[in-house]
Formats: sequence, structure tokens, C-alpha cells
Amino acid sequence: MSTAARRPTDGPDGGTSVTETVIRLEDVGKSYGNVRALHGINLDVRQGEVTCVLGDNGAGKSTLIKIMAGLHDYTEGRMLVHGQVTHFGSPRQALDAGIATVYQDLALAPLMSVWRNFFLGKELHGPLGMLRVAQMKQIADSELRKMGIVIPDLDRPVGALSGGQRQCVAIARAIYFGAKVIILDEPTAALGVKQSGVVLKYIVKARDAGLGVVFITHNPHHAFLVGNRFVVLKLGEVSLEAKRDHITLEQLTGEMAGGDELTALEHELRDLHP
Repeated sequence: MSTAARRPTDGPDGGTSVTETVIRLEDVGKSYGNVRALHGINLDVRQGEVTCVLGDNGAGKSTLIKIMAGLHDYTEGRMLVHGQVTHFGSPRQALDAGIATVYQDLALAPLMSVWRNFFLGKELHGPLGMLRVAQMKQIADSELRKMGIVIPDLDRPVGALSGGQRQCVAIARAIYFGAKVIILDEPTAALGVKQSGVVLKYIVKARDAGLGVVFITHNPHHAFLVGNRFVVLKLGEVSLEAKRDHITLEQLTGEMAGGDELTALEHELRDLHP
């Protein structure tokens, strides 16, 4: 392991502990022909931390996800995974490196059972190719319960679960199959308050289990509840980067809302309606 991939961080007792930087982006950029989607992105994803990436539509969040997930290669800078410069040629290569991405639309088959979705594409087979149904159900139930999710009937179609539960099934599956980093693409965007809470609790459990979590969101309130580090993107560049103890929710919200741009807009509207 490269020593450059390890950094001291504050431990729970106020001392220091060492966590591994699983993914490091150094001045990473991405261009599509003459269109520059990302430029100069610096980002560390560490074990046992939640890195929140915030930004409005068109900020570059989707492009950043695709680079880390192996869908697109970067065209500037470099990406290090476990301390080694890396170019992923496919999502499979990213998965093999322990980086799993859970997209907002979820790669689940809604009419199939919970346990079948958990093992989709990775089914366990016994003699003569028979499915080990009982073993797969037991594993799926155990892994979900580890993270506080209890689904009494694993034969239930996954499409009948709540949005929060479906997110949790997808995340638990990624963890079981060896993910070291989980990238979550707007996991609370289509959820109500209660179901968002379920997903946020699960994010904390994943972090506390030692995983690196990248939480992509446009909701600063959700980010601040679980985040250790915050990166705000605007027009493909980092406009703010801060640790949790160096920023307030009000500052994060203000940066997301536009900061100086919002202040200028307030003055304009005040002038229109004195």
C-alpha cells in the first residue's frame, strides 16, 4: 500500500488514527470534444467517512460519478485507487476494485423477489446447477439485518418495498459483494422525510462499518446530517471544499443556493417590490 494513500485523521478520543484514502482525484477533468464538463477536481474518498458531493443540475455531479464508476475515463489529471494511478475501462473494473455505484433509478428487477434481487447475476448454485435458495435467503436476511433492515418476507417482489427499503437492498448487496467504496447517486431525491431517514441511517451504518461513502445530493440538510467532508460543484469546478468542523449548515446551504448570486438576487427583488 502506498504511504501516499494514508492520512492521519482525528480519532474518536481526540487523538489521531490513520484511515486509508481509497480514491484520490488530483486535478481531474473531463472534456467531451470542445465541451469541458469537469476541471481541476480534487477529492479524497476515505474509509469510514462520508464525502458529500453537492451541486445543482449541470454542476458536473453525473460526470464525476461516471468517472469513479468506470463508465467514462477522465481526460485531465489523475485518479488514484489504493494509491495506484488508475483508468477504468468499464464498470466491471471499478467493481473489481471495490467501487460500487447505486444509481437513483436502481438496478433492481421490481417483479423479482428480494432475495433474487440481492443475488441477481451472482446466484449460488449447488450440485447439478440447482439454486441454493435457502442459503441465499439466509444470507440476504442476515446482511439486511446487520444494517437494521428487517424484511419478514424475502419472497416479496422488491417493487412492493418502500423507496427507502429498495435503496437499502441495493446498498446491502454492494457491501456483501465486496465494495470498499459506495457511490450513492441522489438516494433521497424521490423519497419522503421518513424514507429519507431510513437511507441516511443506512449511510451512517455503512460508514461505521469502515466503508468509504460518496453521497451525491442537492440537499444540504441531508448532507450535513451524515457528512464528514463536503464538496460543492458549480459548472464543473469545485466552489467549496470543507471538513464538517470547518463549516456550518447555513454556510453550506448558502453556497448551494448561490452565495453572492443569491444576495444579488435578493437586492434585485427588493428593488422590484419596495
